[in-house]
Amino acid sequence: MAKSKRHTPAPKAQNQDKPTTLKDLLSSDVLEKLKAQADEAKAAEAQRKEQERLQAEEARQAEQKRRDNDFEYLLNNSSLDWKKHK
Repeated sequence: MAKSKRHTPAPKAQNQDKPTTLKDLLSSDVLEKLKAQADEAKAAEAQRKEQERLQAEEARQAEQKRRDNDFEYLLNNSSLDWKKHK
């Protein structure tokens, strides 16, 4: 009797089971352009958030400065225990 050869399943069969994705269909240069555009959008969003944070910080400091010059605010928010300041 002759030995029968066993056929191993080819890796192509695994690739056929997977559906093709958009990444597979796009060329590499288009894919790189899309990634660069996404990075630029993330950087722009981060810069916008930083600007908003700085503006909020400046507004908070301006409000604190205005309150420091307002005698009524200082009187209402100060401690009435003057024995601490002897």
